[in-house]
Amino acid sequence: MGEVTVVYILGISCYYHDSAAALIKDGIVVACSDEERFSRIKHDSSFPKKAIQFCLEKEGITSKDLDFVVFYEKPFIKFERILLTSLYYAPKSLSLFRESMKEWFFDKLWVKSHIISELKIPSQKLLFSEHHLSHAASSFYCSPFKESAVLSIDAVGEWTTTSWGIAKGNRLDLKEEIKFPNSLGLLYSAFTVFAGYEANEGEYKLMGLAPYGKAKYKKEISNLIDVKKDGSFSLKREYFSYQYDLTGVYTKKFKEVFGDRNVMPDKVIEYYADIAASIQSVFEDMLLKIVDYIYSKTTTPNICFAGGVALNSKANWLILKKTKFKNLYIQPSAGDSGGAIGAGLYIYHHVLGNNRSYMMDRVYFGTSNDNNEIEKFLLTKKISFVKSKNDKDLIDQTVDVLSRGKVVGWVQSQAEWGPRALGHRSILADPRFSYMRDIVNTKIKFREAFRPFAPSVIEERADEFFDLGPYKNQLPLRFMQLVVPVAKKKRDKLGAVTHVDGTARPQLVDKETNPLYHRLIHEFGLKTGVPVLLNTSFNLKGEPIVNTYEDAYKTFIKSGIDVLVLGKHIIKKSKK
Repeated sequence: MGEVTVVYILGISCYYHDSAAALIKDGIVVACSDEERFSRIKHDSSFPKKAIQFCLEKEGITSKDLDFVVFYEKPFIKFERILLTSLYYAPKSLSLFRESMKEWFFDKLWVKSHIISELKIPSQKLLFSEHHLSHAASSFYCSPFKESAVLSIDAVGEWTTTSWGIAKGNRLDLKEEIKFPNSLGLLYSAFTVFAGYEANEGEYKLMGLAPYGKAKYKKEISNLIDVKKDGSFSLKREYFSYQYDLTGVYTKKFKEVFGDRNVMPDKVIEYYADIAASIQSVFEDMLLKIVDYIYSKTTTPNICFAGGVALNSKANWLILKKTKFKNLYIQPSAGDSGGAIGAGLYIYHHVLGNNRSYMMDRVYFGTSNDNNEIEKFLLTKKISFVKSKNDKDLIDQTVDVLSRGKVVGWVQSQAEWGPRALGHRSILADPRFSYMRDIVNTKIKFREAFRPFAPSVIEERADEFFDLGPYKNQLPLRFMQLVVPVAKKKRDKLGAVTHVDGTARPQLVDKETNPLYHRLIHEFGLKTGVPVLLNTSFNLKGEPIVNTYEDAYKTFIKSGIDVLVLGKHIIKKSKK
């Protein structure tokens, strides 16, 4: 018998935001992580040296074992866009041009030599994908579909901001695109900044604020955009400055229509809530028009969605509810970090011609915390703890403190991939009482009071608590990618996780992919009658989700979390 050949491909994304690395083995994702989890810098955009090291060490290989390394976009084409745009808008683009050139000449233009130098690989092993192709591939090649429409929308890649295509078997072909400066992602970001939040960071805050308002300003916002019947669009450039302004995204003309922001962003101000509701509604209308057009061109029942815009979980639900597509897949890390996976999978399947055998139905690809290492850490630091006898003992003790209104930091096994905490790096609480939302918001997360918390529910009982209709088996529900209605009869039992508009963004937890977390929620349900937990990411405001037990303990000490569960070890705050 001949020697079995294994193909290793390393995907890399970096130098914009959310740098990441992903290792693909024979078309299967075996390790992936954002660089921020190791550097502890939120949205770290630097070269993902530590994430790459993690991926290689987890698989027990070195860079010499890699068949290919793939960068998720083409830097010279992006450089061309920045250069030509700066020249077009000169002289008002001077500061943007100057700062951009500094970044590009010191780092971004030398991606090829940097990767080759860091990994010590021959140049022929290094490949470059396209930004939106990487996005689209990250969704389709992780999906359960043999054939699907694909849609990618973000702020901007090289030139492209929106693209769609068709994927079948191991082939993926993009058909049409919309180019910069016309961008649905940047339109939403402009209003994010106007409401007082940071672009590429605060869009989910704007989405959370929207249900507090009414869409009173749809007409005013729609006047900024020319939308055609096929869903293609162009923004009226006199209202936006992101094309040439280093610090701003909208112009004086924009402020003449909407005013000039001068309020604190952590409060629900009626006007800004109405603005948030209006842009969310306009955004949803535009997205659905694009999706309807794609269906008319493909007539497949399946659609895969990717790009940063695919993290708008409220709009994602409407794709299922209001279009003719029957099935939707969104990869857990839909934004730029997901491009690392997409770039690798595209090369393996489309370029090398290998058949597909993989589906991403779970998210636990990150750092693992070993119980022996945890215990050694606790003993060395002289931290008091109780070690559970077995899983039943661990679950029983955790359920007891949760049912008594305590907040638990829960760290188990491998870290999640993507921006959502899905039961391995989570802060957990009783979802039944609305005051728990306020406790977690003000004493632990230190974030805006209006923002909702998500529930985790065992999959087999999800449709008792949420109005899922025929969509309860959609995989994005496992990844907290859809905002759905909470069942009216259950809203009084889910006071801490039901948003002001009667919705929630649930995680459906199945027994096979997350057995311990499933058991915890199940046992909590047996004790309280509600097999649901409030689940938010284990981090404080402005920090990445915890990665290691050391990160978790530091966050535990700095916050109002009552009990920390590290693997089999239970740590309680000492009484002063």
